[in-house]
This record gives sequence, C-alpha cells and structure tokens, in this order.
Amino acid sequence: MDLMDSAIEIKNVWKIFGNNSKEALNAIQNQRISKQEALEKYNSVIGVSDVSFDVKKGEIFCVMGLSGSGKSTLVRHINRLLEPTSGQILIDNEDVMKFDSKSLQDLRNKKIGMVFQNFALMPHRSVLDNIAMPLEIRGISKNDRLDAANKILDIVELQGWGNKFAHELSGGMQQRVGLARALAADPDVLLMDEPFSALDPLIRRQLQAEFIKLSKQMKKTTVFITHDLDEAVRVGHRIAIMRDGKVIQIGTPEEIVMKPVDGYVADFVKGISRLKIVQAKSIMQSVEKFEKEFGSIGKNLESVNENDLLNKLIEKSSIKDEPILVINKENKNIGIITQADLLKAVVEGSDGE
Repeated sequence: MDLMDSAIEIKNVWKIFGNNSKEALNAIQNQRISKQEALEKYNSVIGVSDVSFDVKKGEIFCVMGLSGSGKSTLVRHINRLLEPTSGQILIDNEDVMKFDSKSLQDLRNKKIGMVFQNFALMPHRSVLDNIAMPLEIRGISKNDRLDAANKILDIVELQGWGNKFAHELSGGMQQRVGLARALAADPDVLLMDEPFSALDPLIRRQLQAEFIKLSKQMKKTTVFITHDLDEAVRVGHRIAIMRDGKVIQIGTPEEIVMKPVDGYVADFVKGISRLKIVQAKSIMQSVEKFEKEFGSIGKNLESVNENDLLNKLIEKSSIKDEPILVINKENKNIGIITQADLLKAVVEGSDGE
C-alpha cells in the first residue's frame, strides 16, 4: 500500500456552534478565552478546535475519543455536512470549501461514501434496492445498478439476501448492507462514524475483521470514527486521539501505545494488550550496546524480523533461554532483544503504574 500521497488534508479547522461564532472564534484566537468563557460571553460552544491532519491514499485513519470530544463533528466537515467556522479541507488537493452546490453534490454522490452507526436503511426497499440507491441517484439504469449491487452483495457476503427487507436482517447484516451501499458508488473515500458500536461484541469483532480484509482488497481511503481504543488499534493504520475538540496525539497504534504524549492518552492505553501491537524494532537494543555489555553475540541465536510482534518474540524466547537476534528485510543483523527487554515491554503495558 502506497501511503505517500494525501487524499484528505484538514488544515486548522475550527467549528464554533452559536449565532456569535465568528466573534467567539476571534476572542478564542486573539484573547485566548477558555471554552467556558466562550459559552458565557458569546453563548458559543467549541465543537472542533484548530484541528490539522492528513489522511494518505488507501489509509484507514481512526479518529478516537469519548462522547463530546468532537470526533463525529469533525468527520462531518469532510463532506461539508457541517460548515467549518474557519479552516481548510482539501480532497485530492481540491479545496471543498470553494465547491458550488453542483460540485458538492458530485463530491457526496461519487467521491465519498458514508456509513453511519444507525444503518439508515430504507425500510420499504429491498436489500438490493438499498445498495443500489446511490447509483439510482446518479441516474444509472436499473439493470446496471442492480448488477453492481449484486457484485457488492457478494463482497460483503450477503448472497441470497438481496430480496429481503431491512427488518428481516440482523443488526450485523444490516450494517453490512450499509457498508455495501457506501461501496456501490465506488467512492474514493469512506467516512465511517462508529459503524459497529451498536452491535454485540462478537458480531462487532467479526465485522471489524471483515472490514480490515475488505479494505485491503478495495484500498479505500477511510476515516473511521470510534470511541473504542481497542477498535482503533485493531482497525487503524494511524490514530488521532481527540479531547474537547482538539487532537491530542496522532500516531500508529504502536506509537500511541508505546509513547503516549500525556496522562490522558496514557490512561487510555493502560488496558491495551501490547502483544499484537509492539514490534521488535521498537524494543531492541543495538548489537554494539549488547556486545559492549555482554560480549560477542552467539552464533545460533533465534532470529525475528524487525516487524514481528511481541507475542511472536515471547514465543521465540521460550525456545531458548538466550537473547533474540533482530534482522531487517535485507537479512542484516540490526539489533538484539534480551529477556529483560521483553519483560520490560510486557510489564509497561500492564495496568500497573
């Protein structure tokens, strides 16, 4: 996956709710008034506070935060369901804030698909007709749109359910239909707002796994909103953690877990298992450092790849009571992991202080 090019760029976006939003924003930026003062003086609520980030093409970018953090408000700016008070939003280097109504309609109908938490299926339409609806809006012929819908139905593994109605499907199946509908128009970008949070834990994990598999296959740029860090860590290539409308930290799941920027993020990651997140290259020490302290490395050490995860390292370590050699993709020795390094990696990820 090539993540070099940005599909989405969010630049210094503010959203202030209230009739005096411009005056409130001016006071926030120039007088440094607080969130409470903005409410008291201007009857304005800060929804999004000076947020900037980019999402690479083909990336699953998770925006994570508790209720009221601003994550769902933020995602609705990308397709301009909400208008920012200030800031810039670019999709494929085009400033969507400059789009007229026709361009904006094309953006929503052709370039961006959205999946909501509540499924939002039309009860009087069959599964196939629900999936085909974006193509119907585009004016695609009935035969062509039903052909496309049937193909998507296979992708989300709902073969045989096309003529059923929403109330005849389980919650997990309804969410698959919602995802299929978003995919039917073949958008470049998917916006997913807590898509699995209303589902039972087992169904939720199944759909997460299927979505990860699907995203590898279809390579859609995805902004995925969640309040669940376990889900963000499992699904996302990178994660942005929000609090009070601000982005606190952006990083890979490993960076978030290994190097939380403050106590707020540290509290979030405390209960996360590091076994399937932490990579060998993050906990290894250099060969030079090891040899300086312990002498030359042995000739028959177990070896691991630099990207191998902690659970595999522990498994390798249990084979021999010796350090593990870390190699890169060129098969060169780049580091050593001792039992002490492994223990430290595991213990620092526990619930203890």
